[in-house]
Amino acid sequence: MPLDDSRYAGRVTTPSSTRDRLLDAFEAILIEQGEKAATLDAVAARAGVSKGGLLYHFGSKDALVDGQLARLGELATADVERIRTAPAGAVDYLIRTSVNAGTPLDRAIIAAACLAQGAHPSANEAIGAMRQQWLAVIEEAVGDPDVAEAILLVSDGLYYNSALENPMPSAGFDPRSAESTQQMDRLLAVIAKLLK
Repeated sequence: MPLDDSRYAGRVTTPSSTRDRLLDAFEAILIEQGEKAATLDAVAARAGVSKGGLLYHFGSKDALVDGQLARLGELATADVERIRTAPAGAVDYLIRTSVNAGTPLDRAIIAAACLAQGAHPSANEAIGAMRQQWLAVIEEAVGDPDVAEAILLVSDGLYYNSALENPMPSAGFDPRSAESTQQMDRLLAVIAKLLK
């Protein structure tokens, strides 16, 4: 079954607001170089704005972190709605999209994970809240909390491995390829056994 391309729609670049450009720059530096490199000066330079322009939108690095985590929350909430309304079903959608494809949600998750490794407990909370949303929608779909947790752990494992092997989608793994689709079909057949 082909992958729902709506999740990959975020790959198309469009003109964005200064605030979004600043968050994009912060996210990119976090992913590429780590939190220590994500200084206000570096973020402003990457976004092509003055430091004063950055401070107009985000008064401090903590405010920038809060903005990034709010972005993650918004993207996760939208993802939960896509999971809930997926034509092939919630489990199918979750598993097929549990790979790092470089989407805005993927980038926000990886950036939050970078922040969680530092002195930002709010990043851990944001990631936890996202997982709880996913768990709730899967439990709603399968009707069993233990099976829902097992499915979410499979999703976590798929994502973790794809993020490690392929931090940037251009490195070779295409989640929409026929081979990947066949692998996902086999995995979903195994998961279907849990649902019986």
